[in-house]
Amino acid sequence: MSDNQESLLAEGDLVADYLEELLDIADLDGDIENSVSESRAHIVIDTESELLVGKDGKVLDALQELSRLVVMTETGHRSRLMLDVAGYRERRKAELIAMAKDSIADVQESGDPVRLMPLNAYERKIVHDEVAAAGLVSESEGEPPHRRVVVQTP
Repeated sequence: MSDNQESLLAEGDLVADYLEELLDIADLDGDIENSVSESRAHIVIDTESELLVGKDGKVLDALQELSRLVVMTETGHRSRLMLDVAGYRERRKAELIAMAKDSIADVQESGDPVRLMPLNAYERKIVHDEVAAAGLVSESEGEPPHRRVVVQTP
């Protein structure tokens, strides 16, 4: 195992301890898994409860930012860790890929640009990657939280 992977696992352990305390305080059941993927620490809370996901993943996003702050406070460096609860991020990724494929098909059929709904940076990257793989181009327009992807022909 490389030093970087060990460092990321240690980062995940730090966050897992923090989240374990949070689950205890909130009296929620869940198993926490720590792994490294795509040069990031990945923390998964396996639970039946959607309370820690919230509407449109807002609670999950806030927990992820708090988790990153824990790492920053303890280690002094920024973290890019990803947090998932109850499989939300995986389901959302599948939805975004389907949305991107639909937009790609629309652009290929009509030749007209397609503007998607506002997305956060992580979600926009998923769409941009799918569009690029299909040989089309995409760009982001607007200001957060209204920033969106526009899919178009090259």
